[in-house]
Amino acid sequence: MWQDVLDKIENDPEAATSADLTGLLLLDESEYVECLFRAAYRVKEKHIGRIVHLRGLVEVSNRCLCDCYYCGLRSSSRGVSRYRMTADEIIESALWAWRKRYGSVVLQAGEVRDTGFVEFIGNVVAEMKSRSRGELGVTLSLGEQDRASYTRWFKAGAHRYLLRIESSDEALFKTLHPAGNDFTARKNCLNMLRDVGYQVGTGVMIGLPGQTAEHLANDILFFRTMDIDMLGMGPYIPHDGTPLAASAGDYEPGIRFNLALRMIALCRLVMPDINIASTTALQALNPQGREMGLLAGANVLMPNITPGKYRNDYDIYPGKPCVNDSPEECAASLVGRIHAMGETIGFDKWGDSPHAMERL
Repeated sequence: MWQDVLDKIENDPEAATSADLTGLLLLDESEYVECLFRAAYRVKEKHIGRIVHLRGLVEVSNRCLCDCYYCGLRSSSRGVSRYRMTADEIIESALWAWRKRYGSVVLQAGEVRDTGFVEFIGNVVAEMKSRSRGELGVTLSLGEQDRASYTRWFKAGAHRYLLRIESSDEALFKTLHPAGNDFTARKNCLNMLRDVGYQVGTGVMIGLPGQTAEHLANDILFFRTMDIDMLGMGPYIPHDGTPLAASAGDYEPGIRFNLALRMIALCRLVMPDINIASTTALQALNPQGREMGLLAGANVLMPNITPGKYRNDYDIYPGKPCVNDSPEECAASLVGRIHAMGETIGFDKWGDSPHAMERL
């Protein structure tokens, strides 16, 4: 029966229901898993091609206003050495990626909303665009902001924005955050980003305490309803000392890892032409995690190009890979791994999803 459901979704993505997706997430036969991944890869080949787009990840700052229960950078954490990269450091990191022909960078940071930070990011983005002759694509992942801030950054030259919903179930969302974080506000920001003109990305954590397969199935349908252009999601990895880790129970990384791969595959089947990242959290649980994510239907990798002196302080979860590797070492390793899989790299390309380009 599961093969019939899988065939139905591959042939008609709009036909996928919550019950279909829940059932496929729960089945555990190895034969089914291989069929699922092969189907997702076929869909990726058809709509995206056997091409991987690189986004050089710059972890701009670990300062954050939020006190999320799962995050190692939460504002109340006393064991974090806070930093913010200088403008020159950010720009030089981005230009390194441009010279390596990555095509795009991602500027990621904890959530800060003051006017000085907004202007700082806007000026940095404008300088990156100018010095790369407009050739470097820019994605931002800087949390919830007001419309004026999003607009300021968009006009400076950023064109993609990643804001994870973390869970599309409001009750589960509330278990991840203190009272000041509002589910409706997060959802409104996603709509606002689209209105401003960004290509919009989101994502969830997979394997959260209290999360069910039905939650995850409904997350996929939420992504579809929100007309998302790109996804960045990965397994939940408990961080010692955070409130959520204390309620995580027995942590089984293998279960979370396999569930994350299935989520990638099902998202590819339901949304054939979007960008899907194979995140570093996958590699934190399996040395081949990012490659396995690509084989499950992902098409984007985000190699870390943050200067080494800051990497250990961007401690969002334990066991982050590549914290001791130089950008050069990381680049050489990734290129070799991707080519060994028989895929090519989209050098010098922004790598916008066909889904987004169709709308523009």
